[in-house]
Amino acid sequence: MTESASALSSWQSFYVIVGSSGGALIGLQFVVITLIAGSRQRTTAGSLSAFGTPTVVHLAGALLVSAIMSAPWPSLVILSMALGICGIGGLAYGAIVVHRARRQTDYQPVWDDWLWYTLLPCVSYAALTVTAVVLRTDSPLALFVIGAAALGLLLIGIRNAWDTVTHIVVSSADGGSTKTD
Repeated sequence: MTESASALSSWQSFYVIVGSSGGALIGLQFVVITLIAGSRQRTTAGSLSAFGTPTVVHLAGALLVSAIMSAPWPSLVILSMALGICGIGGLAYGAIVVHRARRQTDYQPVWDDWLWYTLLPCVSYAALTVTAVVLRTDSPLALFVIGAAALGLLLIGIRNAWDTVTHIVVSSADGGSTKTD
């Protein structure tokens, strides 16, 4: 574990940046949702749970992976179990998002919505799940895949937050008929 601990500690700065960015952006998303609540166009709970909540969840996923990777684990086995649980939880949540997106009636998702709100997050969570098993072999590549998954969740959250905000701003301006990308 000494060599593994050294390899993990060299990632500390990366996870501090990704985790603190995810945490800050979660706070900003709450501010945006609060400001939007005062606008004249109302968003239903179904559309918010299909497109707004996943953004917060993926930013929280980046924060959680960063916290997991920064904790002083006594062994790679426990670390890999924590990452595996995170990955499986994210995959399960991805299935919930697909169900919610299909069920809501405010907006008809287009291909890039399916890509950014469902497919790419599921790829990140699947990478975490698979890499959690590979991490036990002490593969240096596993650390890069975990880092890519955390950064991917952060970037997905940023893109989806922008998509949600621009959609609401443009829809409010034109009476609710436009979706921007």
